[in-house]
Order: sequence, then structure tokens, then C-alpha cells
Amino acid sequence: MSTTSSPLTDSATMLRRNFRHTMRNPVIWFNAILFPIVMMFMFVYVLGGGFSVGGDYVDYATPGMIMLAVCYGMGATATAVNSDMTNGIINRFRVMNISRGAVLTGHVVSTLLRTVVGMAAIVGVGLLMGFSPSATFPQWLAVAGLLVLTVLAVTWMTIAFGLAAKTPESAGFAAVPLIMLPFFSSAIIPAEKMGPGIRQFAQYQPFTPIIETVRGLLNGTPAAGDTIAAIAWCVGIGVVGYVWALTKFTRRV
Repeated sequence: MSTTSSPLTDSATMLRRNFRHTMRNPVIWFNAILFPIVMMFMFVYVLGGGFSVGGDYVDYATPGMIMLAVCYGMGATATAVNSDMTNGIINRFRVMNISRGAVLTGHVVSTLLRTVVGMAAIVGVGLLMGFSPSATFPQWLAVAGLLVLTVLAVTWMTIAFGLAAKTPESAGFAAVPLIMLPFFSSAIIPAEKMGPGIRQFAQYQPFTPIIETVRGLLNGTPAAGDTIAAIAWCVGIGVVGYVWALTKFTRRV
């Protein structure tokens, strides 16, 4: 590679590299796209009749399944980042004079694109299953903006997990709490229908206001309180993840 390459060009190179790796690993696509779809079929068609949510369960469940699609592919990102740091590829990048920040940027953008495909698949399957959103075009734009903000925040936190882990295996395991967190939110059933203890946890954890904001926007009835809390959580998680990831990356390279 030319020694005069720009960070933007280097980031595009890293993105192509990560995309090729993703295409060669069907497990990543299963976790990011197919598994959330399987979960959606299970909850809507198998278990949905047992939930009382004040309307069609598919309308309630679709925003929650979108959030599952956001989180289920993050284990692969944590593992990939850690593999780059532990398998010597960073030393080769130094010799090639590739911008250090391009390595992380490539992982962020590739994860964002992969997750967008997964979220779009969930929405498409939901529409086939009877999902009938009432959102206006500006509200759809707000949904897209909030989801992109959520993906970026979660991705930076996941990258920090990957950089902090000692091995690729432990990096994938470190992302498990993040993957499981939406199950303990209002993604599947309303928080007020949960038992004591778990109900309070669901009400005050970060994914519940994000899901409720998406759900409200798609239903045409967004709540200002949920929206403010959702944006605050995304910004907070994103800033902490970015600073943590940058600190760990700088120390290791």
C-alpha cells in the first residue's frame, strides 16, 4: 500500500477486508439475521397467543425483535477485533503504514452495515406476518436515526469488550451479557407484567426506553420521556465505549 494513503482510503480497505471475512463465515449471518427471524417466528406464532399486550402481538414484538437483531451479531465483532489484536495482523498493518484508526473504523462500519441488513430483514418478515405500523415518513426517519445511533453505541462498547479480552474466545463470551440484555427488557412482554425485581430492572435498563421509543414511533404515538432517555442512553454508552476502546487500542499498538 502507498505510504501516502489517507485514513478514509485505509478505512475503506479495512471495510472490504471485514466484509470478505463476514461473507466467508455463515455463522455471523445466522446470528445477525436468521436467528432473530427464528426468534420472531417462535414468539409470534408459538408463544404470542399467551401474551396480553393490548393489540396484535406482532405489532408489539417487531420493535423488540429489531433490538435482538442489533445485539445478536455483536459477539462476532468482539471476536474479530480481538483476533486482529492477538494474531499479529496489527504488526503487518504497521509495516504497511495503514492508519491505526482505520482498523476500528472498518469494524464499526462493517458491523453497522451487517446490522442494518438484519434489521431490514426483521421489518420485512414482520410485514409479511401482519405487522402494520402507523408511522409517518418523518417518524420512520426518526426510527432509522435512533436505530443507527443505537448500533453505533453498542458497536463501540462491543469493540471495547473485544480489546479488553485476552483471547478471541473470551471476547465472544464478554459480549454475551450485552446480547442477553434485550431479553430482560420490554422487547417480548411489557415490563409491568414481569415479576418483582426483574420488572424494576427491565424498566431502568438501557434497552427498554430505546425499544419503547421505536415502538411508539412505529405506532405513531412516541413518548417524549422514552425518547429523551433512549438518546441519553445511546450517547452515554457510545461515549464510554468509544473512550474505552480508544484507550485500550492505543495501549496495545
